[in-house]
Amino acid sequence: MHDYEKTEVLDLNEIKRDKKRESSKKNKFFFRTLPLIMMPILFVLTIISTHSTKLVIIPINYIVYVLLSLFIYLFVISFFIIKKKKGKLTKKKKIKNIFLIFILILYVLGCSTGLFLLYGPYDKFRVWFISTSMSTMHHHYLCKWFYSDDEINKILNKNYIIEVNEDTNTDLIDMKEEKYKNEYEKQILQRNKDQDYKIIELEVNGQKAYLAAIYDPSMVKVAVSKSVGYKGQYATKMASDHKALLATNGGGFANAPGDTTGGRPTGVTISNGKVITDNTYSSDAQSGGLIGMTYDNKLVLIKNASASKAKQMNVRDGVTWGPFLIVNGKKSFIKGNGGWGYAARTAIGQRSDGIILLLVVDSNSTRTKGASMVDLTEIMSNYGAINAANLDGGTSSVMVLPKKEALNYISSCSKDYCYINDPVDSALRHQTRGIASTIIVAK
Repeated sequence: MHDYEKTEVLDLNEIKRDKKRESSKKNKFFFRTLPLIMMPILFVLTIISTHSTKLVIIPINYIVYVLLSLFIYLFVISFFIIKKKKGKLTKKKKIKNIFLIFILILYVLGCSTGLFLLYGPYDKFRVWFISTSMSTMHHHYLCKWFYSDDEINKILNKNYIIEVNEDTNTDLIDMKEEKYKNEYEKQILQRNKDQDYKIIELEVNGQKAYLAAIYDPSMVKVAVSKSVGYKGQYATKMASDHKALLATNGGGFANAPGDTTGGRPTGVTISNGKVITDNTYSSDAQSGGLIGMTYDNKLVLIKNASASKAKQMNVRDGVTWGPFLIVNGKKSFIKGNGGWGYAARTAIGQRSDGIILLLVVDSNSTRTKGASMVDLTEIMSNYGAINAANLDGGTSSVMVLPKKEALNYISSCSKDYCYINDPVDSALRHQTRGIASTIIVAK
């Protein structure tokens, strides 16, 4: 055989081997690599679809079942189609294989962990996720993606709050009373004579919290956004406009059409005797009501409030939200975590000596911690509140001080006021949002 003929035969053999290698690569990808990538996520979607059809909708769920079955079949037959190569692997190939296996293990572990948290035998995450999502204004859909209405109701039926069914008895507040009953009383009452307020630093579930004791309840008022009903404002701006000594966020609110700054207050809102809103809108109408300060400087909690009812009860300033935590010294009955989950919180209360308590609790950077209604009730009760209510929470939860007074606490500042806590928004950024109302302390 001539040399050129030998060369031609060699070239043909090499082409055949190349085609065989290419065919083997394609087989390995379609019969093994692709199934390994797709099976975990399809399995996750299959499990989710058995609990809810909101995320994996019909008929997509049936397509998922078919694809999962197909990829399982391809993976099984890959062991018969793909022949194991003989010979030693190169060092580079070994490292590549180890890296791919490691990535695959992390991928499978991630999918498994997600399913374990959502549907595993331990329900702590499930309770937090459902109760927190269902207690917010706009995030009900999150838990409905993963759970049926029956599963959601089962959790909520184990976590709820039954408020005290009484009107506020203002006779229980005696502003002349001042004595130490325990360590909590001492923290509140021990102060300089010229001190308008005092801030006590606490820790709740590993998160920072700030309890302000306001010694003159006549200074506790409601401020609203300048464009209330249309646009919200930052708490620092409202505090600055009213030269507040201290401020927290106030009642609930909704976004006006075409706006996302939360400019529409929930329910009844009264500021310095002027009725700002008198509507029936509430994202949580089954609990809470008007949280108001009367002209004789007493905190009143009014169910089924209207502006006229508030006026009858002598309310000068008020916002609407809830639930009510303590009424006339009686704590609300709380099952589980109260059905509101754990989040950044703000609460207000009044002691029998007239001192107003304003509490803000932070959440963490992933918004999985913070305070439950149980925590708020316990803190308010420990510090002597005989009436107390939950204010709006989440990204809205803030406590604001003038910059010169906030040096030991500063989280972030505007021109002349600072947030002393550390709010976290829905994008996990350390910042707050516009709101419709604030509770201010001003002379």
